[in-house]
Amino acid sequence: MAKARAIVKRRKAVRNIKKITKTMQMIATAKFQKSLKRAVATKAYSQKVRELVAELAASIGDVSHPLLRRPAEHDGATIAVLVITSNRGLAGAYNGSVLRMASHFIREQESKHKKIDLYVAGKKGASYFNFQKRPIAQKIDVGDTPKFEDVEKIAQMFIEKFVGGQYDAVYVAYMNFISAANQKPEMLALLPLAGVDQGKGKTPKPTGTLAIYDFIPDAQTLLDELLPQTVKTAIFQAFLDATTSEHVARMVSMKSATDNADKMVKSLTMQYNRARQSQITTELSEIMGGVEAMKS
Repeated sequence: MAKARAIVKRRKAVRNIKKITKTMQMIATAKFQKSLKRAVATKAYSQKVRELVAELAASIGDVSHPLLRRPAEHDGATIAVLVITSNRGLAGAYNGSVLRMASHFIREQESKHKKIDLYVAGKKGASYFNFQKRPIAQKIDVGDTPKFEDVEKIAQMFIEKFVGGQYDAVYVAYMNFISAANQKPEMLALLPLAGVDQGKGKTPKPTGTLAIYDFIPDAQTLLDELLPQTVKTAIFQAFLDATTSEHVARMVSMKSATDNADKMVKSLTMQYNRARQSQITTELSEIMGGVEAMKS
């Protein structure tokens, strides 16, 4: 009887957990749908801005800008690394994947005798690096729904420190949202703008005939406006992709937990039925034994 009661209590606890995970799954699904619209809508814009600036830089020819300078490869160069994680757990391997990639990148750069200034967005990342006893230059909080005005301040801070020579390069570690079934941890080279390289180097050359532009105002003034905007949209897109990927990971994780809880409830129900059947059989045997004793 005691065994059956223990199984009933455990089954009740699992059912309560199932209700919680099911609710969290529904919340994550709703947040994912909302976040997906923002991430998809802004990705086309951020990519087009980068393509436009690359085409302009290629058309202009020789032009100089602080954001286009080559990254320093010498020993002792200082690199800023922004790691974007979540504020809450229960998101499967989401945080672990980003943190492993960021840690590997940091160790690799330190092996080249480069100094790392670490910036962390998200409580999970801050807890991880605190546990690793790695100093954090700044903890960043943009909330569960990143706003452009908040991210813009972060981008402006990195731009000013890069132009001022405090940093030789700026990288962002985040989870890139590709589709609902595919998210990949990536290290974004935010500064210098290696993807906008005056039509040379790493930038893919535009296909076809280059457009001929008349610049009003002049080309240098346009780049002064567009290059910082490219940095701001790139880091904003990274935050949006990271948030969307977090909701997907939590949605999948909670669905898996709900399914496992359902299987456990069925298993415990079978165990309870066996225990109850065994108890009834034992009681019947005792009654029959008592009857036989009375007859004798």
